[in-house]
Order: sequence, then structure tokens, then C-alpha cells
Amino acid sequence: MNTVRKHLVIAFTAAGLFGAAVGASAQTAAPAEGRHAHAMTQEQRTAEHAQWQAKRGERHAKMAQKRAEHQAKLRDALKLNAQQQPAWDAFVAKTTPPKRGEAGQRGARPDRAAFAKLSAPQRMERHIAMQKQRTERMESRLAALNSLYSVLTPEQRKTFDEQSQHRRGGHRHQHRAA
Repeated sequence: MNTVRKHLVIAFTAAGLFGAAVGASAQTAAPAEGRHAHAMTQEQRTAEHAQWQAKRGERHAKMAQKRAEHQAKLRDALKLNAQQQPAWDAFVAKTTPPKRGEAGQRGARPDRAAFAKLSAPQRMERHIAMQKQRTERMESRLAALNSLYSVLTPEQRKTFDEQSQHRRGGHRHQHRAA
């Protein structure tokens, strides 16, 4: 029995010494890299944000082009007749996001510092107000969709459903794969 205890004591001592050695080497490396070596400095964050903001117009133009291409493809697939064209135009007008400064434009993001100064109930009220605005925009788009859908033939409806479902599924799939 004493031999087994001696072997266990030796094994635990060796494991403890190994753990201490690994811990000591990790501690000596940490100060050289800084406490949060992976964290960005405020200047780096500011520069990255400025770069992202500078490319905003480019991103918006690219999204607008993709939206126009998708709408053209859908319009061609639906093979709309002259009586259906006004409903299509209204649908496109309601589903196209407004440009900066236009009526109906999404509100600017609230100032974080001002938002942080609000009390919890005030912040919740602001969140609810913003959600109501989003809901109003969605209801407006739904009304335009229902108007278009009501003038489509059953075959066109099937095409529209397939095209809109494919677009959503494909869009999500691309983000997962990336």
C-alpha cells in the first residue's frame, strides 16, 4: 500500500510542477503583449469607423443596383400586362427604401450618449416608438404587396412566391457560407 501512495504522491507532485511551469510561462508572456493585446485602441476604432462610413455610399449604391436587378428579373418573370403595371409601380415605390432626406426615411440612430442618459422607462419608450415606426413601414409595404398580389393571375402569384422565397433563402445561405 505504501508503494501505491508514494507513486500517487510523485505523480501529483509532477503534475503540479508541470502546471506551475506552464502558468509561470503564460504570466511572463502576458505583460509583453499587454493585458488585452487583441483589443483595438480608440484611435484604431475611430479610423476603422471612418473608413466604414466612407464606403457607405458605395455600399448603398451596390445594394440599390442589386435591388433594381432583382426587381427587373421579377417583373420579367411575371410577364405583367398593361393593367397590372400600375400596381407593380406602386409596389416598387413602396418597397424601395427612401434616400436620405426624403419623407418616410428611417430615423437616424439615436445618439448613444444621449440615450445612455435616459432612464430605463424612457429608453423603453424610445424602443417602443422606434418599433412602431418599423411596423408602420412594414404595414405600408404589405398594403402595396396585397394590391399587386390582387391583380396577379394564379400563375403569376406562384412565380412571385417562388421568386421571393428563393431570394430570402439564397440571401441567408450566402451569409452562412461566408
